[in-house]
Amino acid sequence: MSLWQKNHTLSSAFIILGFGELAELKILFFGLLLVMHLVTLAGHTTIVLVTLIDSCLQTPMYFFLRNLSAIEICYTLVIVPNMLANFLSRSQQMPFLGCALQMHLFIALGGAECFLLLAMAYDRFVAICNPLRYTLTVTRVLCLQLLTSACLSGFALSLTLTVLIFLLPFCQSHEINHFFCDIPAVLFLACSDTRANEVVVFLVCTLILLIPFLLILLSYGFIIAAILRIHSAEGRSKAFSTCAGHLLVSLLHYGCAIFIYSRPKSCYTPEQDKIVSLVYTNVTPMLYPMIYSLRNKEVKGALRRLLESRGR
Repeated sequence: MSLWQKNHTLSSAFIILGFGELAELKILFFGLLLVMHLVTLAGHTTIVLVTLIDSCLQTPMYFFLRNLSAIEICYTLVIVPNMLANFLSRSQQMPFLGCALQMHLFIALGGAECFLLLAMAYDRFVAICNPLRYTLTVTRVLCLQLLTSACLSGFALSLTLTVLIFLLPFCQSHEINHFFCDIPAVLFLACSDTRANEVVVFLVCTLILLIPFLLILLSYGFIIAAILRIHSAEGRSKAFSTCAGHLLVSLLHYGCAIFIYSRPKSCYTPEQDKIVSLVYTNVTPMLYPMIYSLRNKEVKGALRRLLESRGR
C-alpha cells in the first residue's frame, strides 16, 4: 500500500451502520435500550456502594463482586452511549483512532472480566472444597494480586490484538455493519490477507475465553462434588446458593463471547452477530445485579440496612 493510501486510511473515519434496517423503529429501540442502560448502571452502582459501605460484606467474595460490577459499568459505558447516540444521529461516523480506542477498551474490560470471573471461581472452590484453610489461602493480598493480574492481562492482550488489527489496510469500504467497532466487523473490512491476524485473534480468545471457561467448569466439577457430600439439605442449599449466581453469570458471559469470537472470518454473519452482541452488551449486564442480589440474602440484607439508615 502506498504512503498516500496509509495516510488516507489513518485520517478517515469509519461509518457505523448500526441498526439502519430498523430506522422506522429507532425511537422505540432508543427508549428501550436507554431504560435498560440506566437500570444496568443503577444495579451495578448499587452493588459497588453496598459492598463498599456495609461492614458485613468485607469478604473476598464481595470484593470480587464489587470490582466485577465496577468493570461492568465501564464496559457498558464504552459501548452503549455511543450506540444510543447513533440511533438519533444521521452522521454515524467513528474516527479511525476512536474506533481503535473503543475496540481496545472493550476487549480489555471484557478480558479483565473473564479473568476476574475465574478468580471468583477459585474463591468459591477454596471456600467450599477446603473451608478450613479459606482465611489463610484467600487473603486480602491475594485478592489484590488476582484483581491486578486480571486487569493487566486484559489490557495487555487487548493492546496487542487492537494494534495488529488496525495496522491492516482498510482501502475499500469503511462501513462497519455493526453498532460498535467489534473485532469481526472491523476485520471483515480489511483488504489484505488476514489469516495471520485471525490466528492471533484465536490465540487471544483461547487465553481470555476458552482456558478460563474450562478452568471455571473444572472448579465447579469439584464444587458440585463437594456439595453433594454435605449431609444436610440445608447445608447443600446454602453452599449452592453462594455459587449459583456466579455460575450463571459465567455461562452467560462466556457463552456469548465464545460464540462471537471463536469463529473464522469466513463465518462472519453481520445480522446474527449484531443480535448476539446486543444481548451481551445490553441484556446480560442488566441481568447480572439481579442474579446476584435476588439470590443473595446477604446483599439484600445489606441493601435493606443501607436504605433504613438513609431513611432515618
